[in-house]
Amino acid sequence: MKLLLFCIFIFLTGFNYWLRHINLQYLKLNGDKIPVGFEGALDEEKLRKSSAYTFDSSTVGLWDSLFDNLLLVLFLFCGVLASYDHYIANLNNSFVVSGIIFFLVMTWVQTLLGIPFDLYGTFVIEARYGFNTTTSRLWWLDFIKSQIIGTVLISLLLGVVFGLIQWSPHYWWVWVWGFMAFFTLFMMFISPYVIEPLFNKYEPVTKEGLEDDIKAMMEKGGLKVGKVLQMDASKRSNHSNAYFTGIGKVKRIVLYDTLINQMTHGEIVAVLAHEIGHWKKGHIWKRLVWAETMALAGSWISFKLLAWEGLPGILGLPADISLPAKMVVLGFISSLALFPLGPFSAWRSRCHEREADRYASDLTGKPEDLASALIKMSAENLSNLFPHPLYAAINYSHPPVVERVANLKQTAGA
Repeated sequence: MKLLLFCIFIFLTGFNYWLRHINLQYLKLNGDKIPVGFEGALDEEKLRKSSAYTFDSSTVGLWDSLFDNLLLVLFLFCGVLASYDHYIANLNNSFVVSGIIFFLVMTWVQTLLGIPFDLYGTFVIEARYGFNTTTSRLWWLDFIKSQIIGTVLISLLLGVVFGLIQWSPHYWWVWVWGFMAFFTLFMMFISPYVIEPLFNKYEPVTKEGLEDDIKAMMEKGGLKVGKVLQMDASKRSNHSNAYFTGIGKVKRIVLYDTLINQMTHGEIVAVLAHEIGHWKKGHIWKRLVWAETMALAGSWISFKLLAWEGLPGILGLPADISLPAKMVVLGFISSLALFPLGPFSAWRSRCHEREADRYASDLTGKPEDLASALIKMSAENLSNLFPHPLYAAINYSHPPVVERVANLKQTAGA
């Protein structure tokens, strides 16, 4: 069984790398053609720069992925997991403390090993193409703050999870699921006020007349939003974006200051109308319900499999390994078994994005504004305009931007 799982892992990993390869080859064949509708925003120099950025960032991602997969093979298939589990057990801590230490140390080691790739991506690749604006000092401050916050949250989660397992050994799966669902909603409420301001400065939109245009569009869409804010994203990167954050009465709209500088009022309003479409069409709640339904099923299946004495033997490990080690084994097997859900989730997400585009077109009455905004964002962010259809079908959560622009222009023409 160990050999079979290893072969499945190698096959799926190889399949992903093959998809990367055909995606880049497709870009090579088509990357010199300006798509219909993009003529005013792109020229040959910009296309070459966009293609080069895609190739360079993909190369860094490939080496990062190869390194991670090599560590995974060593950890699971070469005896490192058993040795690590034995080391943690010899610390003679309580069940709950041992579980926290087991996963915290793993997280810290993985994060530290990934630092060189993050630094290279930020200060070499992003800087080479004019995106990086962060300093080494700010990068390390962000890193330290992220690790402190992550350590606190992970320790809290693991402490409660292992505490519930110890308290209710026969029904912990439902208690753990309920706690995780509550924690997810709690973080959606608290993050905009406690965590996000630790990294960025948020202030009312300063561009004259923009906030009034946005609020008028919100009223037209029947959506109440607490605040419309701009974020100082430009102190780290020249990439542009906008997003909703929070839930319920603490919903807020956040615009990157880079986006505000790049777009007209109409284009910004159209982008936000698209985001409103996700709320009005129920995409946010549908995703939450889907995620929690899957999580409940996963909790019950995990409960059954973790109680099965034969689980460690699947990877040739001793039957007496700890529960955290069994969780690692189960997590690896689950990642292989759930691989087909990835393309399905991507397809569902693309359907939602198309619905949100249609909603934005109806709400603003100007689909050409959203098309123009997408063209500008893809040009400024050096997005890949020519993804391979199979690669996009399996990995893309949004329809390819050329397809979205074509649909919006067709709507405008109609």
